[in-house]
Amino acid sequence: MAEASLGEMIGPAVVLMGAAVVAVPLFRRIGLGSVLGYFAAGLLVGPSVLGLIADAESILHFSELGVVMFLFVIGLELRPQKLWAMRGQIFGLGCVQVVAATTALALTGVAVFGFSGPVAFIAGTGFVLSSTAVIMSVLQDRGEISSAEGQKSVAILLFEDLMIVPLLAVVAFLSPLSHGQAGWTEILAAAAALAVLLGVGRWGLNPFFALLARARTREVLTAGALLVVLGAALLMDAAGLSMAMGAFLAGVMLSSSSYRHQIESDVEPFRGLLMGLFFLSVGMSLDLSVVAAEWQLLLAMLAAFTVAKGAMVYAVARLFGSSNHQAVHRTSMFLQGGEFAFVLYAAATSGGVIEARDNALFVTVVILSMAITPLFMIAAGRLLRAGVSMDGVDVAHDLKGRILLIGFGRFGQIASQLLLSRGIDLAVIDRDPDRIRDAARYGFKVFFGDGTRLDTLRQSGAREADAIMVCIDDPKAATQIVELARHEFPQARLLVRSYDRGHAVELIRAGVDYQIRETVESAYLIGAEGLRALGFAEVDVEEAAEDIRQRDAERLSEQVQGDLMSGLDRLLTKPIPEPLRPASVPPPAAKQN
Repeated sequence: MAEASLGEMIGPAVVLMGAAVVAVPLFRRIGLGSVLGYFAAGLLVGPSVLGLIADAESILHFSELGVVMFLFVIGLELRPQKLWAMRGQIFGLGCVQVVAATTALALTGVAVFGFSGPVAFIAGTGFVLSSTAVIMSVLQDRGEISSAEGQKSVAILLFEDLMIVPLLAVVAFLSPLSHGQAGWTEILAAAAALAVLLGVGRWGLNPFFALLARARTREVLTAGALLVVLGAALLMDAAGLSMAMGAFLAGVMLSSSSYRHQIESDVEPFRGLLMGLFFLSVGMSLDLSVVAAEWQLLLAMLAAFTVAKGAMVYAVARLFGSSNHQAVHRTSMFLQGGEFAFVLYAAATSGGVIEARDNALFVTVVILSMAITPLFMIAAGRLLRAGVSMDGVDVAHDLKGRILLIGFGRFGQIASQLLLSRGIDLAVIDRDPDRIRDAARYGFKVFFGDGTRLDTLRQSGAREADAIMVCIDDPKAATQIVELARHEFPQARLLVRSYDRGHAVELIRAGVDYQIRETVESAYLIGAEGLRALGFAEVDVEEAAEDIRQRDAERLSEQVQGDLMSGLDRLLTKPIPEPLRPASVPPPAAKQN
């Protein structure tokens, strides 16, 4: 009996993993992206096609933990001060986009499809709240989360998550089975849960992880990280809020912790697996029988809702100062409905606001919109590239140089000066036509080329180069270039700009010859100048700088070897040197002289 039960659990897991490892690489290879690959794999093994997985709904509920983990990791990157600084975007940009798009979608439902006011409102609100999983995955894949435009997208998603409780309260108010009293109770419960979570995060999390670190067991710290994520998600869910919102806030509370990097590395494997499972389960949830029976209405609704929402997203983006390129890019991401629509439509159906047929139609439209979003983004990217002027820009072709330098931004420009001062032949490529034209005005010859493409690297002289310097500010692209170059051009030394400590570890494990974090040396220099400004002797300044460099190198080496916990133990027990004391602090009068 036990063996049968175990087989019943393992069987679906094997089917899902098998479908994913075939479909995802295939879809990425043909340029359609991993998200669409997961959707296709889920549809194939789900009830509508092969029927290898029967209970898609249960898997969907479980896989929502992937979104929870993902938002926790995102929260780790946003300190409370930064989140507070985004409040204008969250409650300004986010609110305007949601209100404008909801209005357009509701009017479309009434005017085009003849829905009643409440039904049109429910259909529109379900479609207006975009998929956090899809958009965040896209932003992370492209390395855009920390960019100005990426932060605007994050702000909009945060506001949409905050709208969950008010919208459920509206559904309860509209329901003929309710008198709307439950809505106020849910709002008060949500406010209380938020207060509890913020209080625990402010005063409890750091002591909690400090206690776990003393156990000197990595598994305990991993269990603690999962406990925090799932506990915060469960608290928000019990209060009627989004589980992802709870995990996000827990991540923000831990973003200033000294344990942040360790926690992130512990959660990352679970996040990746569960996110893939989420996309698989969405694909499995697509009911092809509904599509076959109502395909004309579904296509009409999909087209009308997509156009109505897209027009509002684009208009709001331009209203808030985004360029045409940025507005089109954001619109292509936000065209779809999201996972919250499933909850909203189910609540509206059980409350008698919409009928079961409406629920099936609306859910199918949302799933289809999530599935075709990668296609919209590919089309938007090609459209924008087609509209970029290439006047005065030469494409990389048969370049020669002892060093291939990829990326001619502020970092690459400074790095190139040392080489050029000694007459080193450089082949320089960049994928920003405006930057290439600007460089030409100052006498620098830069060629257009995408370093993540193998054919571009070959045309740029990577096969003959003694070294390849990767100076771009996109961590994912930098890692991709390293993987290509290490395999295809082993003769070239790889010198790479890293984004942060986690990226540095990733690059070292990938086999780079040298990497440097983009801000570390300038930070050391200004810290040393701070000591000099306080009157410390030069020998003490140099000793302090060397000590910090050595400690940082030791920690980095231990992280690369996967032995962070033992390294943390040694660092916690290693004696701290005596505080530096100024050799002689001159009096104020002497300073003025």
